[in-house]
Amino acid sequence: MDEHWQDLISQDELEAGDVTPVPFGKTLLAVYDTVDGIFVSDARCTHAGANLCDGYFDGKFIECPLHQGLFDARTGIAKAAPVTRPLKMFKARVHNRMVQISL
Repeated sequence: MDEHWQDLISQDELEAGDVTPVPFGKTLLAVYDTVDGIFVSDARCTHAGANLCDGYFDGKFIECPLHQGLFDARTGIAKAAPVTRPLKMFKARVHNRMVQISL
């Protein structure tokens, strides 16, 4: 099955080494410029729905600004209480300087 890639944001518009909020339809996505490349997740915390783009990001992990739950921004895996459910992640790539997600 061929993947369908959707442009999300220009790589030049990203906050270097940080997390950038990107509206996508009715959903807000978080685009992480990690030490291991670009990753994309739903921007809402799985615990209480806070906007993760407002949280502290260290290049690998994103901390929820509401209750300080911690996620691995590269995998979506919950790493610290109170979060227990992983983030919804999107397959992402950079193509011609555009961050794209697979639909």
